[in-house]
Amino acid sequence: MIGIVKSFGEHRVLDQVQFPLREGEVHVLAGENGAGKSTLMKILGGVYAPDAGEVRLLGRPVRFRSPREAALGGVAIIHQELSLVPSMSVADNIYLGRERTTRGWMRFGHQHNESTRLLSRLGLDILPCTAVGDLPISFQQMIEIAKALSLNARILVMDEPTSALNEPEVERLFAVVNDLKRSGCGIVYITHKLEEVYRIADRITVLRDGRWIATAPAREMPAPLLIRHMVGRELDERVTAGRTIARSNAPVLLRVEHVTVRSSRRSARPLVDNVGFEVRAGEIVGLAGLQGSGNSDLLWGVFGAFGRRRVSGEIRIGGAAYRPRSPGWAIRNGVALVTNDRQRNGLVTGLDVVANATLAALPRVSPAGWLRRGEEVALATDSTRALRLRAASLRQRVATLSGGNQQKVVLAKWMNIQPRVLLLDEPTRGVDVGAKQEIYQILDDWRRAGHAIVLITSEMPELLMLSDRIVVMHRGRAVTAMERKEATQERILHAAMGGD
Repeated sequence: MIGIVKSFGEHRVLDQVQFPLREGEVHVLAGENGAGKSTLMKILGGVYAPDAGEVRLLGRPVRFRSPREAALGGVAIIHQELSLVPSMSVADNIYLGRERTTRGWMRFGHQHNESTRLLSRLGLDILPCTAVGDLPISFQQMIEIAKALSLNARILVMDEPTSALNEPEVERLFAVVNDLKRSGCGIVYITHKLEEVYRIADRITVLRDGRWIATAPAREMPAPLLIRHMVGRELDERVTAGRTIARSNAPVLLRVEHVTVRSSRRSARPLVDNVGFEVRAGEIVGLAGLQGSGNSDLLWGVFGAFGRRRVSGEIRIGGAAYRPRSPGWAIRNGVALVTNDRQRNGLVTGLDVVANATLAALPRVSPAGWLRRGEEVALATDSTRALRLRAASLRQRVATLSGGNQQKVVLAKWMNIQPRVLLLDEPTRGVDVGAKQEIYQILDDWRRAGHAIVLITSEMPELLMLSDRIVVMHRGRAVTAMERKEATQERILHAAMGGD
């Protein structure tokens, strides 16, 4: 890609960007949220047309007019946001728009067999006839990867492919990436996880503010230099490293005792089975576990998303009995939930930044049912400025923001209700390294202000750094709890996989 220029209205998002990709290499495309990474890949994938510059494949200029043309030309993209149809089966999603037919008749058996082969390659033990909507988000992420692999592409773009995956799933994905490299496939890999960059990258290209900054072999661009290229400044990574431990005599703000969350199917085992823990004021408790452990279901249950009938046991907020009736009831009682899927249940993507950032605080900005637009805008401005949101305007539709900036809007929404208890499920998913440090600082500020925080994160260094205590779950049960000083990655994974 040579001299790529792209503007949306008066806002130039790419300015003379170059990106070289060789056969059989993993090339990491790095940059902060809003740097232009996804836009550049959408040009490669035929979603957008460049205003200037050219794309060359094997030395020949090409211009794809649609994603279908790009796929036929050997380019497959795994986008950061899922593009699956929940009501359709796994096999139908993998071959959606490319159905296998003979003389107009669908070859369901062929699609089923090919889907089984692809799922097996990714280590997924699920039936191709399973409805995608019945699967957890990590499985859906792997199905997106299977969908891309089914194209047998010469160029594969992976935009945050591990954002919803646990450690064993990440290992399987990296094994697939190495196989693709050996077969000569060129892989563009976008990630905000530094440990992934240096584990998988052959070369790194950095974009900043829509401009090309540098391209170099990974061994010649160590982490401090990479970060400096990305953010344009030195970054203090000790934001939370020296923080004080939460006070053991602080009052308990959240107490969960013998809580069970039942599945919607009567015969299925409980999603959460007789779990108990407590969180004190000014404390961050990490809730660890592999996919299917029930940790996310527990947060949904406490937040009232399942209603009262499916949740039993005792929950107390600030010492007072609390029944999780509904999300609205939870918000009124000072409980906030950052979900792990911002597109589906964290944002209203058709609305602008202001409306989303103040959505949970509507009673505050619309007393007696009358919306005070000045207060609404002021509240959104203050919260998004604290998170360094990158948007052309606060009236910009959230759907047009990068994934990381969308996550900042989600956090701003909950900042604005000033909750006592924060339930955070993957709060830094899809967020760049600079913004992560800012979010870490915000969490530490909330902790110091006396909030109680429950944290789920698939990034083990993040879990170990931020948590005062860690509760590990396996198959719906809390199997162990450990203090921060006792916790190690090995101990947590051993317990999460059902070890003694």
